[in-house]
Amino acid sequence: MKPEQDKLVFISLTNGAGGAEQVLYMISQLNQSPFLFLKKENKSSLKIEDENRNVKYLNSRSIFIGFLTLLPQLYRFRNGYTIISSHSYLNAYLGFLKRIGYLRSNLVVRESTSIFNRYKGVKRLSYSLAYKIGYPAVSLIVCQTNEMREQLIKSNRFLSPARVIVLDNPIDISLVTEKSNNQIDDPILGTNYVCTAGRLMPIKGYEGLIKAFKIISDKYKDLNLVILGEGDERQNLANLATSLGLAKRVILRGFVDNPYPYFKNAKLCVVSSIREGFPNVLLQMMALNTNVVSTLCADGIKEIKSIHTIPINDVDKMAFALDIQLAGEKISVAEYNFSFFKERNPQIFLNSILIKIR
Repeated sequence: MKPEQDKLVFISLTNGAGGAEQVLYMISQLNQSPFLFLKKENKSSLKIEDENRNVKYLNSRSIFIGFLTLLPQLYRFRNGYTIISSHSYLNAYLGFLKRIGYLRSNLVVRESTSIFNRYKGVKRLSYSLAYKIGYPAVSLIVCQTNEMREQLIKSNRFLSPARVIVLDNPIDISLVTEKSNNQIDDPILGTNYVCTAGRLMPIKGYEGLIKAFKIISDKYKDLNLVILGEGDERQNLANLATSLGLAKRVILRGFVDNPYPYFKNAKLCVVSSIREGFPNVLLQMMALNTNVVSTLCADGIKEIKSIHTIPINDVDKMAFALDIQLAGEKISVAEYNFSFFKERNPQIFLNSILIKIR
């Protein structure tokens, strides 16, 4: 079954290079479907060619203005389309428009994280209200893991379980492999390093990773820790590295358009997050490097047999895992079992959605 290009439209808050945005954009490119971004980000953003006429940015000032501008932009998609979006507030907004009859197209929303496990207090209350306002009209809700589905249904009793499904995050193995072979002018690629990637924020667990790296740093004196990504925690992480005597060995590379050569050439790749919906970066690392350590930051990671898993917030076990993996013999990707990725094909992901709403 091949989805019709003119019957699909994708919507996201921004073109920031987060996991949710990466997944939606990947799926939209299968048939060059229209994609609306409420706000254009110029830094740490998806690499989208300027000549891609299917992509439209509603404004470059604020997401709020994007919401206001979205209403008239949706007019031509009101009927006969399948609208696919991510991010809870946006999903709820579109659901509300469908609930009052402005939208009659199918509405498929993807949960980007386990909202009701991650947030508390006023923020959780605001999400609860948004879900009650918009989600009753949603045609299909896509969760990344069984745990995410269970907490969503438990926290929103008005949702029909039949409309909440679980689909594994997709990955385009061919594209990732192709980009990993690109030549990048960065001397760090010719050295020994541990690599991680993501937004510099507390929930990514980089503070614990740096402390774990400190524990093994004397044993592996020629080893660096490379952190790809940008965010508000940059200065705090730099200060921590300096205080531990690692200022020259913890390399905050910032956001990079193509992280795949870094993953491929690393001695070890690490996901240190405290909580995730499901880390897309883990899939990317696994596709390029057979030496991967990950915290149990999301449902489903424990069942992955080809990586070394550890509890969250445990610096000593993180250090032990780094040491064990670095000391072991790294097998080649050619020997790696790719059966894990078989059902994570982007086309299968999209077709699974379309089957459910037909």
